Amino acid sequence: MKPAVYRLFRHLPMPLIAILIGLVAGLAVWGVLDQVQSKAVERIFNKELTARLDLRSRESLLRFDQYMNNYAATARLLANHRRLAQYLEPLFWFPEEAVEPVVYEQFRPFWLPDFFERNALLAPSHVLLMDTRGQVREIYQAGKKPLPPEILADAGTWVGDGDEVHTVLARSGDQPYLMVSDRVEDAGGYGMGHLVVVVPIDSAFLEASEGSVSADSSAVALVDADEQRILATNEPLELIPGTLLEQWGDEFLVTSQSLPKYEGSNWNMLFATFIPHSSVEKMTERVVEFERSQRLIAALVFIAVFTLVIYLVSARLNRVLARMTRFSQRALQIEQPNFKRGGNQLLLLEDWIQHFTNLVLKAREEMDRRHAHEMRETEALKAAIMEASLDAIVTLDRAGLIVDYNPMAEAMLGLTPLNAINGDFARRFLDAAEHAAFLGMLSESGRRQQGHRRPHARGELWARRIDGARFPVELSIVPIDIDDERVYTLYIHDATQRKAAEREIKSLARFASESPNPILRVNGEGLIVYANAASRSLTNAWASGPGQLLPLAWIGEVRAALNDGRNHEREDDQGEQIYSLLFVPITDLGYVNIYARDITAVRRAEQESRQHQSELVHVCRLSTMGEVATGMAHELNQPLSAIVNYAKGASRRLQNGVNDTAPLVEAMRQISSQAQRAGEIIRRLRALVGKQAPIRSVVDLNYLVREVCGFLEFETGKLALRIELNLLDGEIPVSVDLVQIEQVLLNLVRNALDALEDKPVEERHLAIFSLVHGAEAIVGVADNGPGIPEERMAHLFDPFYTTKETGMGMGLAISQTIIDDHGGEIRAESEPGRGSVFHVHLPLAMDARATAAAPAAAEAPLAAEAGR
Repeated sequence: MKPAVYRLFRHLPMPLIAILIGLVAGLAVWGVLDQVQSKAVERIFNKELTARLDLRSRESLLRFDQYMNNYAATARLLANHRRLAQYLEPLFWFPEEAVEPVVYEQFRPFWLPDFFERNALLAPSHVLLMDTRGQVREIYQAGKKPLPPEILADAGTWVGDGDEVHTVLARSGDQPYLMVSDRVEDAGGYGMGHLVVVVPIDSAFLEASEGSVSADSSAVALVDADEQRILATNEPLELIPGTLLEQWGDEFLVTSQSLPKYEGSNWNMLFATFIPHSSVEKMTERVVEFERSQRLIAALVFIAVFTLVIYLVSARLNRVLARMTRFSQRALQIEQPNFKRGGNQLLLLEDWIQHFTNLVLKAREEMDRRHAHEMRETEALKAAIMEASLDAIVTLDRAGLIVDYNPMAEAMLGLTPLNAINGDFARRFLDAAEHAAFLGMLSESGRRQQGHRRPHARGELWARRIDGARFPVELSIVPIDIDDERVYTLYIHDATQRKAAEREIKSLARFASESPNPILRVNGEGLIVYANAASRSLTNAWASGPGQLLPLAWIGEVRAALNDGRNHEREDDQGEQIYSLLFVPITDLGYVNIYARDITAVRRAEQESRQHQSELVHVCRLSTMGEVATGMAHELNQPLSAIVNYAKGASRRLQNGVNDTAPLVEAMRQISSQAQRAGEIIRRLRALVGKQAPIRSVVDLNYLVREVCGFLEFETGKLALRIELNLLDGEIPVSVDLVQIEQVLLNLVRNALDALEDKPVEERHLAIFSLVHGAEAIVGVADNGPGIPEERMAHLFDPFYTTKETGMGMGLAISQTIIDDHGGEIRAESEPGRGSVFHVHLPLAMDARATAAAPAAAEAPLAAEAGR
C-alpha cells in the first residue's frame, strides 16, 4: 500500500499535491476550531444576553417609574393652577361638618383643566378634592365606574404631610391604583387641603408606560410580592392576570425587581419583565449559526489562500501576486506595485509588503490626527456652552474644593483664581446656616446615582457673594465619575427675581382682603361668593353676607351689568352712610365684582359747597345792589316827590275851603298810584338783596327776563338805551331757583351794558331773546359792543378773571356754577368788533316737555344779528 501511495504522490504534479495538502489541513483545523469556538461563543453570548436582559428589565422599570413621575408632575401643575385657586378662593369648608362629596360624573368641572392628554398621559379615573381633615369634598369621575369604597374610605391616608407631591401605590382587591396627591391653596395662599389623582394600573397604563412593544415581544407586569401572582400586565392576552409567576417559567424568561418604596402603600409589589424563551433561543441559534458560517468562510478562505500561496510559489508566483495586488487595490484603495517579469519575485513581494506597511502607518497617523481634532472640537464646544450658560457652573472635587467654574459663576459669586481654585466652596460662597444642607445634597446625589434614580439632587439655598451679600439660589448637583475619581458639577441659578415675583404674586393675591374699601364678588344669581373684611358694614346694612343673596334691587343691577357687559355706577344711601357702588362684569367667568366707596363725606362737602354758593350769590347780589342803588334812589324819589306835591296841593285846597271834591279825589288817586309805584320799587330791591335758601319752583322764564329789565331801568335810562325784547309768545315754564336765575340774567345784562358804555348813543343796541328747542328753554343776551378777543374766551368763566378795573371776576364764574347746578349750560359767542352773544340753556319743567313747542332754532341767529 505504501509504495503505491508513494508512487501516486510521486507522479502527481507539485501544484496538485499542494492543493490536496492545503484542503486536508484546512478541513482539520476548521473541524477542531468549530467544536471549541462554538461552545466558547455560546457561553460568551449567553453571558452577554443575560446582561442585556437585566439591562432591559431595568430600563422597563425606569420607564414605569418615570411614567408615574409624569403623573406626579401633572398633579402638581393641577394643584397649583390658577383656576383651582380661583375656585377655592370663595369656599370655606367647615372641618367639623360631615358632608356628602359632590360627584362630577363623566363631565369635567371648572377647576380641572385637561393636562393629562396634553402631556400624553392616560386620563385618571377619578380626581378628588379633600379638605385639611382628609374628608373628600368633591370627586371627578371619568367613567361610570365609581371609586372602590375601601379606596374612598382610606383616601385620607394616601396624602402626605409636607409640600411635596405624595405618590402611593394602593390596591383594592386585585386592582392596583396609583394615588398622587399634592397640597392645594386658594388665591390668597390659604391651605385648603389636597388634590388626589387616582389612576388604575391596568394593561393600558403599563402599555403606555412602556411606549411601544419591543421587537422580541417582551412584556411587563405588576406582581404581588407575597403571593407571587400577576395583578396587571401590558399583554393580558398572553399573560393572564391572576396567574402565578411559576406558571410562566417554561415559556418566558422572568426578571422581577422591587419597586421603589412608595410611602403609605398597603401591599408589597414587584415589577416583572417577561421575555419569551423562543425569541431567546432563536437569537442564540442565529448567533451560533452566524459564527459557524463565518468560521466556515474563514476556513475556506484560509484553505484557498494557503493552497494558492503554495501553488503560486511553486508554479505561478507572478499571477498570484497580480491577483493579490488587484484585491488589495479594491479592498484597501492602495497603489498597485509594478511587477516586472524576469526579476526576483520574492524580493518584489517584500517591497510590496513594506509599501503596504507604510500605508497602514500613514492611515494610523491620519486617524490619530482626526481623533485629536475631534477632541479639540469637543472641548471647544463644551467651553462655548460653559461661556454662554446663563447659570453659574462650578465643578468641585470629592472634598468640596473648587476645580473649575464658568464666567457666569465669576459674575454671580465674585469668583477669581485667587479665591476660587482649590477653595472650599461651601465655606466661602454659602451662608453658614446652609453648610449642613449642602453636604446633605452632595451625599444625596451620590446615593441617587448608586440607586439608579435621578442622577442629581436639587434644592434652594442662600448663597453669599465674595462681598458678603446674601441672595437665594436654586442649586442642582450632578455627580460625575472620571477614572474612578468622583467630581460634582454644580448648576447655580440666581432665584432673586423669582422670589421677588412670588412675593409680588402673594401680595397681589391679598390685595382684595387688604383693601380698606368694600369689595364683593357676586355670581349671576346674585349670590355673594366673596366679601372682604371692609365690606362688613355694607353687607350688614343689606342684611346679607357671604353665601347669601343681595337685595332684589341690586340683583337686577348685577344681571343688567352681565347682560350689557359694561360697568354700572350707582349710589346707595343708607341714611348715616352713602356708598358709591361700581358694578364691573367679568362676563367670561359669569360673575360681577362690586367695588364700594364711602362717599358720605363727599356728599356732605357738596351740600356745604351749595350753601357756600348760595351765600356767595347773596354777596354778589349785595354788590350789585350797591351798583344799582343810585338808580333805585332816583326811581324812588320820583313817586315820593309826586306824593308830597299832591298831598301839599290837597292840603292847600282844604285850608282854602274849596268845596270841589273832584280835584281832591284825583289828588288822592295820584297819591295812591305813586305809593304803589314806590312799594313796587322797594319790593324789587328786597327781592334783589334778600338772602333765602335755594328753592326750586316752576316759573315763567319770560317773567324773569322782564323782572331783570325792571331792575335796570335807571341804568338803561342813563345810557339812553332801550332793551329790545324778542321773547317767545306765551309762557316758558322752567323749574329753577328764582333768585339765582335772576342773578345770572342780571350779571349778563350788566356785562352787556358795561360793554356799550364806550359806544356812541345812537349805535348802542342790546337785545334779549327767548325760545324753546326740544326739551330745553334758551334765553340769549346779545350786544353790539367791541366783542371779546379770542385769547380771553378760554378764561371767560374762570374765577377772579376780569377785564374791568373795579370788577371781582366772579360774576360769570358764579353764573356758570348756578346753571350747572340746574342741569343747564351757559356759553358765549363773540366776534371782535361786532359784539357778543351769551346763551343760557335750561331744562323745561317736566309737565311742559310733552307739550313743548317745535324747535325755533332759526330765531337765535336772527336775534343775535338784531342785537349787533
